[in-house]
Amino acid sequence: MNNTREVEVVVVGAGQAGLAGAYHLRRTGFEPERDFVVLDHSPGPGGAWQFRWPSLTYGKVHGMHALPGMELTDADPERASSEVIAEYFASYERTFDLRVRRPVEVHAVREGVGGRLLVETSDGDWSTRALINATGTWDRPFWPRYPGQESFRGRQLHTAQYPGPEAFAGQRVVVVGGGASGTQHLLEIAPYAAATTWVTRRAPVFRAGPFTEDVGRAAVALVEERVRQGLPPKSVVSVTGLPLNDAIRRGIEDGVLDRRPMFDRITPEGVEWNDGRLVRADVILWATGFRAAIDHLRPLRLREPGGGIRVEGTRAVADPRVHLLGYGPSASTIGANRAGRAAVRDIRRLLAGRPGEPVAA
Repeated sequence: MNNTREVEVVVVGAGQAGLAGAYHLRRTGFEPERDFVVLDHSPGPGGAWQFRWPSLTYGKVHGMHALPGMELTDADPERASSEVIAEYFASYERTFDLRVRRPVEVHAVREGVGGRLLVETSDGDWSTRALINATGTWDRPFWPRYPGQESFRGRQLHTAQYPGPEAFAGQRVVVVGGGASGTQHLLEIAPYAAATTWVTRRAPVFRAGPFTEDVGRAAVALVEERVRQGLPPKSVVSVTGLPLNDAIRRGIEDGVLDRRPMFDRITPEGVEWNDGRLVRADVILWATGFRAAIDHLRPLRLREPGGGIRVEGTRAVADPRVHLLGYGPSASTIGANRAGRAAVRDIRRLLAGRPGEPVAA
């Protein structure tokens, strides 16, 4: 007995990008449940934000751009961002009647029957003419491998598991990573820890002055060029540098943000360099970023030899039925909104039998 349900579009993921895509589908006449479904594996609204550490208050969140059609107003800057944004997303889903199905795990997307895609999930299968994949990166934390890693007697954890600074009281902590999360962790942990050490693969670049629209566009263009070539995308912050704000300046002056080059090995007691330097540690905190959570797309064979999926706008070059939101240049809150609009415009052309026409991202 075939229980596969048919829709025109399946949206996978209900974070910023997925909700933006669902909003534009709704706005252009697609009916939820009849024409499209939104599948989300999280227990509740909020995307990856619902899993962020309690000390990341809304006031510390930089560049949270409102979802299309509904501003986030009067948020208490002292409240945890996980609470503020989860409530905002929940209100958004209700306001626009997006009817997100959760928790639903998407196991695989593969070729279906009659030119359609088959989306296999924990809640049954869906047959669709187009897919908006907005699964983000939170579910794929990147853990680098170093010699001796298994021998370390202390605790190793990733940003995805970061519990807040109080958990490191009286401990010697090595923070690995030169991005925004690494510096935020260090500045929070330092007042509690017995000692902190900051190591990064490359020397961090601090950006003085405002993050202008021109700077943002130039950064996005560099990331976009990578995905056009089929290379794995880099984060926007990797090409913009870190903002040199007051907190960063204090951290540099206080010696908290005193960067050391990457260690060569991990020992049972800590980390060690080839020149003999050793730092003893109780905890290694890997603030080493995330990778795109797209393993469920593997049956479609979208990856290029360079390791990434080649994308034009939001459309996968290898399969115009598949759109990736929150991937590469759209992996920011404002980028996700624009990508949602562009993807839906492109999908409407595909369903009308006019695929491949240029669409501005």
